[in-house]
Amino acid sequence: MSEKFSKRDLIVEYAENPSYPEFIKVEAFNDKTSILDKFSVGQEVDVDFNLKGKPWTDKAGKTSYFNSLVIWKINSVGGLSNNVPAVTTPAGEEDDLPF
Repeated sequence: MSEKFSKRDLIVEYAENPSYPEFIKVEAFNDKTSILDKFSVGQEVDVDFNLKGKPWTDKAGKTSYFNSLVIWKINSVGGLSNNVPAVTTPAGEEDDLPF
């Protein structure tokens, strides 16, 4: 890595069906790599990302395509976030949300 380019990978366990979890690699580049610093292994997160794709043609002329998921925001599930401050209800007030 150089001063101009940095990259960090994050493996997210996605368990819509806990019997069959999926492990998805997402990537952070340059100034977005530091947004991962506030999170720990095993912490539940909500990740916002862009889907990117690139072609690559080998010497024989065969073109392959590669996809990547590039992080632009990550939040802790449970209200804490490195991008959005936690919202709390003042003491004595009830949350009136229907869910």
